[in-house]
Amino acid sequence: MRFSVLKILSRQVYRSTIKKRSTLWLIGIFNLMLLFALVSGYQILTTQQHIVDEYSQQVRHRWEKSPDKHPHRMAHYGYVAFRQKFPLSFFDFGMDSYVGNAVFLEAHKQNTVNFSEASLSNGLLRFGEISAGLILQLLLPLVIFFWGFDLISAERENGTLRILLTQGISWPELIIGKCLGLFFVSLTIFAPVVVISLILLFGNEAISENWQALGYFAILVIAYLVYLLIVSLLAIFVSAKSNTSKSALTKLIGFWLFFTLILPKISLVAGQSLYPSPSKVEFDTAVEQELLALGDSHNPNDPHFRALKDSLLQAYGVDSTHKLPFNYGGYVMREGERLSAETYKRHQAKLVAIYQKQQNVVRLTALCNPFMAIKNLSMALSGTDYATYHDFENQAEAYRYKLAQTMNELQIKLISNTTKGPSSKPAIISRKHWAEFPDFSHQFPAFVQVFQQEGLAILSLIIWLSGLYFLVTLSSRYFKAF
Repeated sequence: MRFSVLKILSRQVYRSTIKKRSTLWLIGIFNLMLLFALVSGYQILTTQQHIVDEYSQQVRHRWEKSPDKHPHRMAHYGYVAFRQKFPLSFFDFGMDSYVGNAVFLEAHKQNTVNFSEASLSNGLLRFGEISAGLILQLLLPLVIFFWGFDLISAERENGTLRILLTQGISWPELIIGKCLGLFFVSLTIFAPVVVISLILLFGNEAISENWQALGYFAILVIAYLVYLLIVSLLAIFVSAKSNTSKSALTKLIGFWLFFTLILPKISLVAGQSLYPSPSKVEFDTAVEQELLALGDSHNPNDPHFRALKDSLLQAYGVDSTHKLPFNYGGYVMREGERLSAETYKRHQAKLVAIYQKQQNVVRLTALCNPFMAIKNLSMALSGTDYATYHDFENQAEAYRYKLAQTMNELQIKLISNTTKGPSSKPAIISRKHWAEFPDFSHQFPAFVQVFQQEGLAILSLIIWLSGLYFLVTLSSRYFKAF
C-alpha cells in the first residue's frame, strides 16, 4: 500500500466528516458526557478513599486502645477490613457498585463483605451507571457506524467510486485509507478522555502508593485505540460490501445490537445454566455441616477434641490439662480455628471455581466479540472486575486467620493453665500486644496476574484487527464498483 494514497484518503474523510454540523454536535455532546462521567467517577473515588481512610484509622485506634483483657476476647472483638478503590476505578466502574466494601473479621467465622453501593442506594442503580468506559465501549461504536456507513456505498451509488478506482487506487488502499480517516475522527472524542483521565490520575493522592496504575492506564489507552480501529475498519468493510447505504447501516446496527446486547446476555445466561452456583444459605449450611462432622472446639465432649486431649495428656505424661506446660484452652482454639479455616477455604475454592467456569463462558465469547474483549480488559485494568474483588476477599481472610491464631498463640503462651483461685493472676494480658499486631493493608493484584486473567481479551483484539485486515486484503477482488 502507498502511504501517500492512504494519507490523501484519510485526510479527505476526516475533513468531510468533521465539517458537518451534526458531527460537531455529536463530538460536543460526547465530550460533555465523558467529562461528566470522569469527574463524577473521580468524585466517587476520592469520597470513598476518604471514608475508608477515616474509618480505618478509627478501627485501628479502637483496636490499640482496647484495655487489657483475655486474648480470646480480643479475637472475638474482631477487626474491620475496608476495600480500597483502585486509582483507575473512576474510568470504568465495572462491578464496584455491586460488591461489598467492608468486612468484619472475627475468630471462628468468615463473614461476607457488606455495604455495597447497590445495597445502600435506591432502585435507579439497576438501570446502570454512566462511566467513561461504558460510553466508549457501547455508544462510541454506534457513532462511528453512523459516520462511516456510507463512506464507500454512497460513492458507489453516486458513480464516483469507479472514478477513484480507475485512477489507480486499489480496494485495500481505499478501505484502509477511509478507515484511518474515520479512526482519526473518533479520536476527537477519545483524545480528550485520555488527557482528562491522565490529569485526574496524577491528581489522586493514592497514585503515590499505586504507581502501577500508570502502566495499566497506558495499556488501557492502547486497548481502546485498537478497539476503535476495529470498529472503524468494520464500518468501512461493511460499507464496501453493501450495495446501498441503507443496507450498510442496517447491517452495522445489527452488528452493534448483536455484539453489545444479545451475545453478552446469551453468554451470561449460558454460563449460569451450565454451571449453577449454590445460594448463600446452601453454602453456609454445607460449611456448617462439615464443621460439625469434624469437631466443635467449644464442646469439651466432642470426639475429635477429646481424642486430641487424650493424646496431649499421654505425650506430656500428665493426668489433667491443668498440668500441661501451656494453656490448653488456647491450644484447642488454635486447632478449631485451623479446622474451620481449612473447611471454609475448601468450600470457597469450589464456589470460586464455579464462578470461574461461568466467567470462562463469557470470556470465550470475547474471541468472537470485540465488545466483550474490551469490556473485560477495561474492568481488569481499572481494578473493578470480580478477580480484583476476590483478591481482596482472600487478603481479608488471610488477615482474619492470622489475627485469630495470633490471639490463640498469646493465650497459649501467656495465660496460666492452672485452676483460678482468689490469689491467682487474672487471665488477661497487656494491651501492648494489640498494638504489636500489624494493621490491615489492601494490596492490588500484580501486573502479571491481570494479564494472565484477561489473556483471551487481548488475544481477541489482536485476532479481530489482524483478521479484518486480511479479510480486506483477500476479499478485495470480489468488491464491485457499481
